[in-house]
Amino acid sequence: MAPATTGTTAGEEVARAARSANGAEPAPETISGGHLVAKALKAEGVDTIFTLCGGHIIDIYDGCVDEGIEVIDVRHEQVAAHAADGYARITGRPGCAVVTAGPGTTDAVTGVANALRAESPMLLIGGQGALTQHKMGSLQDLPHVDMMTPITKFAATVPHTARAADLVSMAFRECFHGAPGPSFLEIPRDVLDASVPLEQARIPSAGRYRASTRNAGDPADVEKLADLLVNAKKPAILLGSQVWTTRATDQATELVRTLNIPAYMNGAGRGTLPPGDPHHFQLSRRYAFTNADVIVIVGTPFDFRMGYGKRLSPDATVVQIDLDYRTVGKNRDIDLGIVGDAGQVLAAVAEAASRRDNGAVSRKAWLEELRAVEDKAYQKRLPLQHSDANPIHPYRLVHEINEFLTEDSIYIGDGGDIVTFSGQVVQPKSPGHWMDPGPLGTLGVGIPFVLAAKHARPDKEVVALFGDGAFSLTGWDFETLVRFDLPFVGIVGNNSSMNQIRYGQAAKYGLPRERVGNTLGDVRYDEFARMLGGYGEEVRDPQDIAPALRRARESGKPSLINVWVDPDVYAPGTMNQTMYK
Repeated sequence: MAPATTGTTAGEEVARAARSANGAEPAPETISGGHLVAKALKAEGVDTIFTLCGGHIIDIYDGCVDEGIEVIDVRHEQVAAHAADGYARITGRPGCAVVTAGPGTTDAVTGVANALRAESPMLLIGGQGALTQHKMGSLQDLPHVDMMTPITKFAATVPHTARAADLVSMAFRECFHGAPGPSFLEIPRDVLDASVPLEQARIPSAGRYRASTRNAGDPADVEKLADLLVNAKKPAILLGSQVWTTRATDQATELVRTLNIPAYMNGAGRGTLPPGDPHHFQLSRRYAFTNADVIVIVGTPFDFRMGYGKRLSPDATVVQIDLDYRTVGKNRDIDLGIVGDAGQVLAAVAEAASRRDNGAVSRKAWLEELRAVEDKAYQKRLPLQHSDANPIHPYRLVHEINEFLTEDSIYIGDGGDIVTFSGQVVQPKSPGHWMDPGPLGTLGVGIPFVLAAKHARPDKEVVALFGDGAFSLTGWDFETLVRFDLPFVGIVGNNSSMNQIRYGQAAKYGLPRERVGNTLGDVRYDEFARMLGGYGEEVRDPQDIAPALRRARESGKPSLINVWVDPDVYAPGTMNQTMYK
């Protein structure tokens, strides 16, 4: 007697299909892997993916069309990954880039690495050869997960079609574990293209697969910080990128104004307080950190930008607030560490301080002391900002850009020496209106960030300053901006050099070797913009900068103003080589 079987023969399948066609037995509803991915993206609030097409991933596109998710296709996968990073920063929702296997995924590595150091939540989905061809040498087969694991918070392969949505939601959950960051999923082609009965697939419901990460910190430590601040005579606070990541602008503003504390801002924290606010300080930071008795560092690590913590007075009481336990006290001892959401912690500290005499009036003299230092530094630099020199002084260029910005202008900096100049002068006028690569120092983020910012916030003006070297890395996606009708005002500070490196070479090896490997051609980026359907102007006279910027704004097109700046002038940060110390 033959053993019983649980499977069905081909003949039985044909008979079942015939019965279904005759209405006797309804066929089960099925769904493909790509459509499951799209449903999971929709549940997370993702309304756009950034991508460069490939045969391994096209079923995701089909799913996105059905779910109403926009597909923005770019010319290089690095651009897609950077745009997903930028989208997360602008919207507060995780970004998503979808790229094909092999070189498609490796091209996106830089964007993922940048998001890791910048603490930006994004998901990169990469294609992969079919599971049935595993280790056979299929087209574009590489060990993607092994490569991505060190630079992501989560990296995995989707092993079965029914798990596609489940793993997408799992990856997003990991993006928000501690400080935010990127995740990676690879999906083999046969897994993505296959269909399974809908009832077999796990599709997590929106808002029901991850918990809130808004932790207010240890209440006892919050009380300690409140005591420190109300008793401080010369406090200072640094508001870092996590202030914007956690959307803590209101709480930070309330704290510094109520307790009368001078505030400094870096990274995406710039713009937390508007220019002109009595608690907004910038140029006196070194003086403040040398003379303060209490220093509070919010949402920024003691990395090279902070001199690894060595730029803070050894006599000050130092407090660090961060989303990531591993960051608190790293590179420098602290007196108090609080792990938590910046907004929740700052609000709790303000509430605790309200139950005490907060000493705000007694700190008036400290703020006046800092303002005098601030004004002196500003007046010293002002002649350079108004310089009529030709070639154009970089300080004059960034001064004109700062004057050009409105409250609705999102400013993006992409470059080395020229963006170092802008960091001293350009002041965003609203929270979340400053974008730079972050601590990885990645050149080439400018065009992708413009793409993300203008697409996500079409109501905002986007203004981007590029070094000519930085623009060259991803500049071809200027055409993507033209194709999707995303106007912005772009400025290339053109000195035909990688000047930040050139200065270091000259200082280390002498002038005869200053131009080894760092000199570029005299490229007319304004003509490049016009060639691709945008607006372009060349500027050689400083008096022409402001009118050119206004014409670019009025053009309603993606634009590039090619400004020839003095190649023999360097930013103070470049001359001090602070990034290497």
